[in-house]
Amino acid sequence: MTFTTLANKIFIETIVKYHHIDDVAQEFSNPYNKEENLLEHLLYRKCWIDTVQWHYEDIIRDPNIDPVSALTLKRKIDASNQDRTDMVEYIDSYFLEKYKDVSVAKDARINTESPAWGVDRLSILALKVYHMNEEATRVTASTEHRAACQIKLDTLLEQRVDLSTAIDQLLEDISTGVKYMKVYKQMKMYNDDELNPVLRGEKK
Repeated sequence: MTFTTLANKIFIETIVKYHHIDDVAQEFSNPYNKEENLLEHLLYRKCWIDTVQWHYEDIIRDPNIDPVSALTLKRKIDASNQDRTDMVEYIDSYFLEKYKDVSVAKDARINTESPAWGVDRLSILALKVYHMNEEATRVTASTEHRAACQIKLDTLLEQRVDLSTAIDQLLEDISTGVKYMKVYKQMKMYNDDELNPVLRGEKK
């Protein structure tokens, strides 16, 4: 089984599990033991964060949302973005550990993004596929709407194949030393008490 075959399977599992209750406030439970199945544990957690945030973004776009509720939700989205970035770094740490003993070729090249940022895109793509499929099969929608959404769904499915292939190829290249990983820890400034002048209490 390729890495992305596993990842896509877990992403679908996660999204379907979330929609059993379909509530952003529902309790989270990871079915994969961190000690026994670390990679699966990380992938499930990553997609759960993305799935909840997807629905946060739906809710906050309600034109009739109460401003106070919107601000509270904005804070949750900010926190979710931080969790999402943290999970990307955890997944990259997994790959760094896995490939730490690989002999890197002298002419090895670096990729434009780390493997985990590709995984991040794959997780979001799984959500797009799920929800576009809902629209393409929604019985209350017009025939024209369903047909338009089916065209978009076909494109998303093709994109998933291409992205999955690219991620698997990148991991293969890293495992053989053709490419090498270099991970930059997050440089976000808006959540940092020392880097954000508003959080530091400075006034313009």
